[in-house]
Amino acid sequence: MVHAAAMAQGKKRPAVPPPDGGWGWVIVAGCFMVTVCTRAVTRCISIFFVEFQMHFGRDYSGTAWIHSLVDCTTMLCAPLGSFIGNRLSCRIAVILGGFLSSIGLVLSSFATSLEYLYLSLGVLTGIGFSLCYTPAIAMVGSYFCERKALAYGIAMSGSGIGTFILAPVVQLLIEHYSWRGALLILGGVVSNLCVCGALLRPITLKEEEEAHGPVPLDTDCGYRVKAQVVSTLEEPLAINNSKDSRCFKSMQEYRFLLMPDFLMLAVSFLFLASGCSLPFVYLVPYALDVGVSHHQAAFLMSILGVIDIVGNITFGWLVDRRCLKKYRNVCYMIAVGMEGLCCLFIPLLRTFALLVPFSVLYGYFDGAYVALIPVVTSDIVGTTNLSSALGIVYFLHAIPYLLSPPIGGWLVDTTGTYTATFFLSGFALISSSLVISTVTGIRHCRRTQKHRKNNKDTDPKQDPCQGSRSDFYIASSKDVNPSTNTANS
Repeated sequence: MVHAAAMAQGKKRPAVPPPDGGWGWVIVAGCFMVTVCTRAVTRCISIFFVEFQMHFGRDYSGTAWIHSLVDCTTMLCAPLGSFIGNRLSCRIAVILGGFLSSIGLVLSSFATSLEYLYLSLGVLTGIGFSLCYTPAIAMVGSYFCERKALAYGIAMSGSGIGTFILAPVVQLLIEHYSWRGALLILGGVVSNLCVCGALLRPITLKEEEEAHGPVPLDTDCGYRVKAQVVSTLEEPLAINNSKDSRCFKSMQEYRFLLMPDFLMLAVSFLFLASGCSLPFVYLVPYALDVGVSHHQAAFLMSILGVIDIVGNITFGWLVDRRCLKKYRNVCYMIAVGMEGLCCLFIPLLRTFALLVPFSVLYGYFDGAYVALIPVVTSDIVGTTNLSSALGIVYFLHAIPYLLSPPIGGWLVDTTGTYTATFFLSGFALISSSLVISTVTGIRHCRRTQKHRKNNKDTDPKQDPCQGSRSDFYIASSKDVNPSTNTANS
């Protein structure tokens, strides 16, 4: 309230560049726990599958809808999480999401039918997860620029690490306290999302935006623009109570939807989401079909999960190296393309010894691209619009996540083999990589032409607007010398 009053009087919180450390590592830790409590818990819900099926006496397809609803609702409602994070604050969005998801899990422990679980576990818990996931990820991008990929690698690794730890724990809880007691305890664990939300201290960034329409990306950290404004993740974008002003601000908030680069990125994500989930669903059935034992087939998934964590962190660290930072899109493209190639070769791998390298390579590149999704998105839309953009990005994942496994199963039933299913996954991932490569190539040609035109038509030393074009972001004293900018202006 005090801060709102200060804003009303025309006072603004001091704007700062992304600190690339300090409290930012607390934000990373908070986001790490959010991914543990959302994505890892979602994966662990599949452990309850047999318990639900036996207790309620329902068939496979009816029981499978529970996990599908949680996953799909989390992604479908991602724009809602972005909206609340922008209008109120990321802190409020995560705390509210933690409360709703915890209530959903607790209520699920009293379920009397699968339809009850569809609403309590599938819808209510899914909505709670969606309110937490996108705002927490967006906050990491606000605190980091130079080490953004590494920060996201650590934060997103919570999904793999959480699954690795929670899966056996949940199984033990079911054995000792039944599925009802396990859900009740998970509800208590997920309530810690409220604590994670409290750690998300808002930051006011020095960032510039163009008043009308997008401009080419031209800085190392993906910021674009001309007219300087102060953007905060805590305060609503609408500064006054005018309805027209609110509508205008909302249009400004989502104007990135008209950017050709973002539209191409969205198409790429649709292909990506269509192919990336199929190996996770059908690797174990395929291994069993070619004669691998149950124990070894399960071990393949364990390998994939552990290497996924390694990919999250190490690939993020590599991409943050100075020599690779300008080629983040290319690194992302390579990671997705390599995943696709792995899927194309899997029908030739018919022994456990040959499937292990597949699990290692696919798991590593899967972890690599997951860590780079927020980074690539931020490079295109900028940090101010990152929360809204991530909401749209994860929304685009929802329908393919829901439809691609049944389509893969239909291909198995129709052809009698898993070859067509893995080919579908491989070609979808390669198509995603090709779309990204097209975007990167077009952007490079556009920047090259603009640079040549500027060199031909304008002498930078005599340009009266040179001072106003200075980047607002100062990465370090090595990159920008304030005194030089002042002298030039």
